[in-house]
Amino acid sequence: MGLPVCVYLIWGSCYYRASLYRVVHFENRGNVWQRSVRRGLLALSVVLACVLVYLLVTNSTMVLAPTTAAPGSMDPADAKISQFTFTQTKGDTVQWKVQAQEARLFERDRRATLQVVAVTLFGKQGKDMTVTGDEGTLNTETKDFVLANRSEPLVIRTESGYVIYTNHLAWTDQTREIRTHDPVRIVGHGLEVTGRGLLGHLDREEFEVLEDVHVDLAPAS
Repeated sequence: MGLPVCVYLIWGSCYYRASLYRVVHFENRGNVWQRSVRRGLLALSVVLACVLVYLLVTNSTMVLAPTTAAPGSMDPADAKISQFTFTQTKGDTVQWKVQAQEARLFERDRRATLQVVAVTLFGKQGKDMTVTGDEGTLNTETKDFVLANRSEPLVIRTESGYVIYTNHLAWTDQTREIRTHDPVRIVGHGLEVTGRGLLGHLDREEFEVLEDVHVDLAPAS
């Protein structure tokens, strides 16, 4: 009877060691797997951090680029001309002439910005009309232009003796008309006409105040 007990004890001891080995082995494998996962997460974190830094640097460069532009690089003129003169003709007839102390030409936009401007418009009957202003813009393609003053009204003088005061004036070359939506005052031949908006036909020398029209006798000079 002693032999079976000894065999049982030996077998039990072997089973215990095998079980212990499996437990230790599984624990070691679990530790290795955890370390692998940690290393993978660490590597992924490093990659994401690098991507984030790259995006931040790229975006900051893109945002800051316009602020580091050289002075005068925004909307640069193709040419600057002092004592500028532009004459519009039809055949041998001069239709109008623009003179300015300075002009800045923008070829792509087909425009010229003008400073201290004087415009002379010639009607079909040879009568002219002059306009002076602080600044203006000329469309070099359509030959339309706009004039404005910074403070005092524009002064428009007709050969027939009328003087027109307004803050803004637009010329349409195709129809040969002047127009404004601003307040208007017309003085001449003993009359004073005030209102808002003006449409003028140069060739007929007809001027129409569009809204809120008031007519008074002009004070004697």
